[in-house]
Amino acid sequence: MKIVFATNNQHKLSEVRQILGESFEVVGLKDIGCTEDIPETAETLEGNALQKARYVKEHYGFDCFADDTGLEVVALDGAPGVHTARYAELFGEGNTHDSDANMNLLLKNLENITDRRARFRTIIAFLYKGQENLFEGIVEGNILKERHGHEGFGYDPIFQPEGYDRCFALMSAEEKNAISHRGRATKKLVEFLKSEK
Repeated sequence: MKIVFATNNQHKLSEVRQILGESFEVVGLKDIGCTEDIPETAETLEGNALQKARYVKEHYGFDCFADDTGLEVVALDGAPGVHTARYAELFGEGNTHDSDANMNLLLKNLENITDRRARFRTIIAFLYKGQENLFEGIVEGNILKERHGHEGFGYDPIFQPEGYDRCFALMSAEEKNAISHRGRATKKLVEFLKSEK
């Protein structure tokens, strides 16, 4: 079964392909000829994911799924949240999707703060046969005081999931996918797809 994932992020594509396995052929936006930046202007993760999926359906005609992920830090009242990928850019300290700048700003904002609880939350919106479906994946954890490891992407070097002694960036792709927010949301998507076959 072929499905479109509304992303040009190669990290996300390979992560989702690994999780979905060989029963599904997952193609990205470039594969369907979509090169424009799809707007993400909603105030919620759910809104952004739906906005992207609807855009692909409307302009390219494909049923597809899109995701949005937020890092929600307790001591920062849930920030960066919906602005996770553009956190530093909002404060004039980096460009869009500048992971280094995002991590630097987050670590700076958490200096001298002992409560470092946080969670990653992924919402997947799936447009399928005229229906809109939402799947949520959450992983609780803590923000470390400094970076560790080089695997993964985004905030992986500073996010340590609850119950583990190392951050995402020190885990193999298989380990991370088994417990990650995107992994959990994608598994719900897979269960839905299998039930529809």
